[in-house]
Amino acid sequence: MSQEFSHRVVALVTEHSNPFEMGVATELFGLRRPELDRPWYDFTLCAATPDVRMNLGMFTLTGVAGIEAADTADTLIAPARPDTGVPTDPAVIAAIRRAAARGARLVSFCTGAFALAEASVLDGRRATTHWQWAAEFASRFPKVRWEPDVLFVDDGDVLTAAGSAAALDLGLHLIRRDHGAEVVNTVSRRLVFTGHRDGGQQQFIARPVPDVPDTSLAPVLAWALARLDQPLTVADLAAFAATSPATLHRKFRAELGTTPLAWLTTERVTLACRLIERGELRLDRVATASGFGTAANLRLQLRRHTGLSPSAYRRRFGPAA
Repeated sequence: MSQEFSHRVVALVTEHSNPFEMGVATELFGLRRPELDRPWYDFTLCAATPDVRMNLGMFTLTGVAGIEAADTADTLIAPARPDTGVPTDPAVIAAIRRAAARGARLVSFCTGAFALAEASVLDGRRATTHWQWAAEFASRFPKVRWEPDVLFVDDGDVLTAAGSAAALDLGLHLIRRDHGAEVVNTVSRRLVFTGHRDGGQQQFIARPVPDVPDTSLAPVLAWALARLDQPLTVADLAAFAATSPATLHRKFRAELGTTPLAWLTTERVTLACRLIERGELRLDRVATASGFGTAANLRLQLRRHTGLSPSAYRRRFGPAA
């Protein structure tokens, strides 16, 4: 990322806002990161009132910027509240609409999607929210292309996350979009959080406590990650796990909310991105090291997952940037 990087993130808070989602935004976009040799986000909290009583009266927030700060946002984060049946403050709705009109990036965590939907900026767009409010959301906002059972939805300039923890996933996804895979891995390590969970993974996975120990996917995941440069197949993973491909597929769905092939491809793309960011110029070497085999396949998968060609990704996130 260029040293001229400048991006203002503004998080809206309203009466009864959830502290967790506000904390996620502050942690990801507001904290200084001296371990990164690059400019970071300009982060601001703003509200329509001088004092904001947070959810359950846990505390009252004071000293935040006025609602006019939302008009300066490059990324605007909608407020998340548990009382979704109460209409959102009209001043907040107006701020969201103004941000959408000028082309700002709009983001919601958890029930923040209700505020975006009330502002009509989700009409005809893909979106999600916490599974617990899914039926209410789908019923109230039929014009929204509701996507259930996903962690988050990236619809370009409008991004929505599911339940509380998915706010971290979406926030890291935004950092990945803005700064690349190497930076988001550094941020994830500081958070002691997984570097990447694909947005298509399931929100909530109900399963019984296993009767026998150590039947998780951890051993096969570690084995595969150490061999991404090899032409691994789902059959190879199943053979290492001493199970059938069908059983492995069910275990991936149950534990990770995705398929073995999708997980493997995502990990290969992440490795390829990191190699490009570190300065590897030869696409054939990147393709071989990440297991894609050919430069053509690398180009296809990188564009599919990041929206960028290898050359465009290098210009945006490589050492020269």
